[in-house]
Amino acid sequence: MKSEHINPWKTLSSDKVHESPWISVTKHEVLNPSGNPGTYSVVHFKNLAIGIIPLDKHNNTWLVGQYRFPIEQYTWEIPEGGGLIGVEPVESAKRELKEETGIIAAKWTKIQEMHLSNSASDEFCILYLAQNLEFTKAEPEDTELLEIRKVPFEALYQMVLNGEITDSLTVTAALKIKLMMIEGKI
Repeated sequence: MKSEHINPWKTLSSDKVHESPWISVTKHEVLNPSGNPGTYSVVHFKNLAIGIIPLDKHNNTWLVGQYRFPIEQYTWEIPEGGGLIGVEPVESAKRELKEETGIIAAKWTKIQEMHLSNSASDEFCILYLAQNLEFTKAEPEDTELLEIRKVPFEALYQMVLNGEITDSLTVTAALKIKLMMIEGKI
């Protein structure tokens, strides 16, 4: 939903303070909406965030367990990863699902697009439902030490409701799928 609102921020200067293959961080000297000077640092993501919730004909799904360095915690989440800009997002989703779980899906449905933390970054995410599943061998990247768990979708939904899962892609995907089930779309 695009707004006709005018940007109340004025950028005085910008300086890229960090660059990696995945992100860049830019420090902006600004005048804020009240006209006062300030600093605003923005994290730019060089890839799309992609999340996939695989669902079989018995309403089972698969979660990926891994230690997440930024939050220093082991988490359970849907298969997810980065999609290169310029590559069709669904192709990145297919690659991530196969890499992390060994699952290949014949049916793909985009279920949500969202910004993940628009107060500090421009990271954009696309979530997919993957159905009509075939199972092969997982091929995780060398930076990933993953555990795969098959769970009934209702168990995932309860884990989200109970706060056991806090990953934003997983929370959003589970709530969206539950709504789609209630509406009879799945």
